[in-house]
Amino acid sequence: MNNDPQSSSTISLADRYMFQTYGRFPVTLVRGEGCRVWDEEGREYLDFVGGIAVCALGHSSPLVTRVLKEQSEKLVHVSNLYYTKPQMELARLLVENSFADRVFFCNSGAEANEAAIKLARRYSNEKFGQDRNVIISMDNSFHGRTMATLSATGQTKIKIGYDPLLGGFRFVPFNDINALEKALDDSVFAVMLEPIQGEGGVVCPGPSYLKEVRDMCKKRDALIIFDEVQVGMGRTGRLFAYEHYGVMPDIMTLAKALGNGLPVGAMLSTEELAKAFGPGSHATTFGGTPLVTAVSHAVLKNILEDGQLEHCREIGDYFKKGLENLSRKHALIKEVRGLGLILGAELDQPGGPIVDACLEQGLLINCAHENVLRFLPPLIVGKKEIDFLLGTLDNIFEKIHVEN
Repeated sequence: MNNDPQSSSTISLADRYMFQTYGRFPVTLVRGEGCRVWDEEGREYLDFVGGIAVCALGHSSPLVTRVLKEQSEKLVHVSNLYYTKPQMELARLLVENSFADRVFFCNSGAEANEAAIKLARRYSNEKFGQDRNVIISMDNSFHGRTMATLSATGQTKIKIGYDPLLGGFRFVPFNDINALEKALDDSVFAVMLEPIQGEGGVVCPGPSYLKEVRDMCKKRDALIIFDEVQVGMGRTGRLFAYEHYGVMPDIMTLAKALGNGLPVGAMLSTEELAKAFGPGSHATTFGGTPLVTAVSHAVLKNILEDGQLEHCREIGDYFKKGLENLSRKHALIKEVRGLGLILGAELDQPGGPIVDACLEQGLLINCAHENVLRFLPPLIVGKKEIDFLLGTLDNIFEKIHVEN
C-alpha cells in the first residue's frame, strides 16, 4: 500500500486492481490547461512530457473541446462498412500534405506499424514471392508492443519473456550505412526506421544518411517505411520529419499528436502499395471513427494553418540553445540533440533521479534510454515555460555538482 497522503485512495485502487505494467509516479492528475496540469491536491506542474508527444495543442485545447462536443452530438461511431465525412476529410488532408496517395486509419502507433508491416509483406509476396521475407530494422528502435511491432523493435529489454518472437526481422545500427549495405541482400523487402529515434534517446540521422538509405533501397527494389508516430505532426518544425531530409518513404505511420489525446493512428502509402490491401485484407472496428477523425482533422488544420510549424521551429531553436548553454556550464550533459520540440540531453549518469527532482519542483519530464532527458512539450509552449525548465535543471545540476 502506498503511504503517500496525496492520491492515496486512487493509488491504492491502482495497486489493488490494475496490472502493474507501468512505473507510475505518486501523482494523480485531474486537470490540464495548455502546458500545465494539476493534481488532486491542487498542485500545478509544467508538462514537458505532453502525453509522450501527444498533446500538440496542449491540454484541454478549446479547439479540441469544441469539435469533440459538436461531433459527439452528431455521430460517434459506425462500422467502416459505411462512409463517414470526417474520415474522408482527414484522409484527404493527410494525402494533400504528404507523399502518400492512400490512408488506413487505426487506433494507435503500434497498430499503424502493424498495418505497415502487413502491407509491405503482402505487397512483397505478390511481387516477389515468399522467399523475399526480411525487414531490416534499427538497433535501439521502438515500433510498438504488439507481437509484430515488438519483433521489429531493436531494444532487447522490452522483448524479454516473449519468445518466440515473430521471424523475418534483421537489425543493424542506426546511422551506419555500411552495416545496412551488408545486411540488405536479396531476402530483404523493406527497411523500417524512425527518422529520429525517440524512445532510443532522441538520436538524429547524419545529414546524408536517410538519402543514402533511400538510394540503397531503390537500387535493391526494397521498400522504405518511416515510423513517424513520435516525430510526425509538426513536432520537428515540419509536418513530417522526412521533410527535413528530402527523402520520401513508401509507407509512413502516424499516431500520438494526430488526435491530441484521442486514440487514432494512420498508415499512409503510395498508390502502388495500397493495391495490395483489397477488401477483407486488413480491418479494424474502431479505426477512424467519426469522433476521432473530426478532432484529428481540426488538429491537423490548426497545425498547418495557425503558425504552429513556424512557432515550433523558432521556439525549438531557442530551447535547444538554452540546453546547449547548460551543457557548457554542466559537464554531466554529454550531448544535446533533436529538432524542433523533440529534444534530448544525454547525461553521463542515470536520468531517473533528475526526473524525480524535477517532479518535486513542479516540472514533468521523462528519461529515455536510461540516461537521456527527453523533452516533448506541447507545440504551443513559450519562452516563459522553457526558461522555467532551464532554470530548474540548472539548479538541480548545480546541486549535484556541489554534492559530488
